Amino acid sequence: MFNNQTILVTGGTGSWGHELVRQLLEFSPKEIRIFSRNESSQFTMGQEFKGHSNISFVIGDIRDKEAIAEAAKNTDYIFHLAALKHVPICEAQPLESLKTNVHGTQNVIEAAIANKVRSVVYISTDKASDPSNFYGFSKAMGERLIINANTLNSGTKFVCIRGGNVLGTNGSVIHVFKKQIAESKKVGITDLKMTRFFLTLQDAIALVFKAVKDSVGGEIFVMKMPTCRILDLAEVLIEDSGVKNVRIETTGVRPGEKIHELLLSNYECSYSIVYDDEYYVILPSIHINGMKERYEGFEPVKLENYDSSDGLMTKKEIRAMLQRGGFL
Repeated sequence: MFNNQTILVTGGTGSWGHELVRQLLEFSPKEIRIFSRNESSQFTMGQEFKGHSNISFVIGDIRDKEAIAEAAKNTDYIFHLAALKHVPICEAQPLESLKTNVHGTQNVIEAAIANKVRSVVYISTDKASDPSNFYGFSKAMGERLIINANTLNSGTKFVCIRGGNVLGTNGSVIHVFKKQIAESKKVGITDLKMTRFFLTLQDAIALVFKAVKDSVGGEIFVMKMPTCRILDLAEVLIEDSGVKNVRIETTGVRPGEKIHELLLSNYECSYSIVYDDEYYVILPSIHINGMKERYEGFEPVKLENYDSSDGLMTKKEIRAMLQRGGFL
């Protein structure tokens, strides 16, 4: 699929970008362009992938329409990862979140159309489903822009991928908890009932490729993900650390934070289908050519919603997941 293709990755110096590039290299692409605004991160990533002459780095910001249009020249695929992602930061500075997550996404869409890109893949989040914080609202708006772009008759396919927390990414709760255990012998949890979706980064990227291959354009592919209680995750990490007398403190729910995350809201369930054992697909509410024919015969989702309080992993299963991801 990606053999001898030119691929642009926005926000490509983060954890998702590193793993995406690693897996893309296995397809022997012509070029992978990493587009981001952090010079230091680009240098570090360049050292990591030093032996690969088909990787190039471009300094730029998706807020800059001309910069992203230039970076998208002669590209076949765009993976749009760039975003402001931390809930408290987006709550405190919503205008900055709007500029990056919404206006920046529209800039990517326009750059892709102008350059006749084959496919654009937008990486979304569970927080976009029935959003309760500005980060979630901004990503939901990004989803709608991406879906609507398929009605512009440009020849470019636009598809969304929605997932939950990916283990070990920058700012991950695992890194936070490990640091707290080692440095202060206490772990802060906002609410002891809190649950979240989790998946390893390797598995998440593999699922992204599958959605790119199978999509018509206009769908939101929703990953089926294991769930766990954050308290159980903390206790597994404490047990593995060997540190004695680690305290767990309740810090209180932050503004915009949910106790349980949603991957499918009640409303979205009404027009979603069961794609296979790994994905649900949210079908667009607007008309997109070929969509009805592609998904005719698929089973509708029979859920009230899909939230992280259902099907919780045991501590044994959490431990196995962390071991697979290399965190224990």
